[in-house]
Amino acid sequence: MIVWINGAFGAGKTSTANELIDLIPNSTFYDPEATGEHLCRLLPQKRLADITAFQDLPMWRRLVVDTAAALLAELPGVLVVPMTLLRQEYRDEIFGGLASRRIPVRHVLLSPEETILRQRIADRERSAGGPAPSGGAGWAYDHIAPYREALNWLTGDALTIDTSTLTPYETAERIAEAVRTGEAKECGIVQSPEPRAETVASGVLLFDEQDRVLLVDPTYKPGWEVPGGVVEPGEAPAEAGIREVAEELGITLDTPPRLLLVDWEAPQPPGYGGLRFLFDGGRLTAPDAARLLLPGSELRGWRFVTEEEAASLLPPTRYERLCWALRARERGAVLNLEAGTPVG
Repeated sequence: MIVWINGAFGAGKTSTANELIDLIPNSTFYDPEATGEHLCRLLPQKRLADITAFQDLPMWRRLVVDTAAALLAELPGVLVVPMTLLRQEYRDEIFGGLASRRIPVRHVLLSPEETILRQRIADRERSAGGPAPSGGAGWAYDHIAPYREALNWLTGDALTIDTSTLTPYETAERIAEAVRTGEAKECGIVQSPEPRAETVASGVLLFDEQDRVLLVDPTYKPGWEVPGGVVEPGEAPAEAGIREVAEELGITLDTPPRLLLVDWEAPQPPGYGGLRFLFDGGRLTAPDAARLLLPGSELRGWRFVTEEEAASLLPPTRYERLCWALRARERGAVLNLEAGTPVG
């Protein structure tokens, strides 16, 4: 299990975490900021010039998941992680990756009053410990506004503790009790286990009355996606597509979807590749679209997009596959692809 301590820069996450590991048996401290700082020393400056913070690096987000899983494999118990996450999509990606490893996360938000927070940042700047991380107190002050903006989703997701009058030890006691009693609930982001071999997956294209295609926004990984998922053992690809549409969107397809293409996806570590089926699920009327129901733990949104608009939402491999599927739909044909290229 992971106890993830979130909050604004200067909220006291690290000092609380250091106290907490003494209160929760078999607990280990892990600070993902150390991983980010090490990456910044390793990567060339031209790569770092493209980002504003190490959290913007996809490899950092992957390494946080991998490192946490490795630590828990070596040191079973509880991992205490003090780390500010103010972008919901980054939280979703990291917590979803942990969920895929079957690692539950208890999300706790330290939320002192803003005047107290500002005073703590100032005190920290004057203390013998030196400036606030990553550039001094001014840098920490600059992140108060993004923190305020993130409170809408943070307070709905995490156990929020007002630490205005609490010491780090008192805060740690409060968290330990919440973990013990179950008040700090498991974060509800879910994901199927990461594959250990080649997989078979089915996606279903659904269109609106303007012939735009429906995309969904998963909570557990970056980029948008076509509705669909992994084909279960003993399940036909078309049946998997029908099941996934029902589970993800609350829509029951009246007729079997028509196959548009099969694409063999080459293994590219850490992915294993496999067969990808895309089907034509037909057109949704406006009333049909109005009845779409998303599972909040897996999908945060949906939209109909043109082929051109899809280019900015889908990862390159998925976008290329979508384009070929649209060509197959126009021609009334079925395409056989290998690594995104038609063959035969």
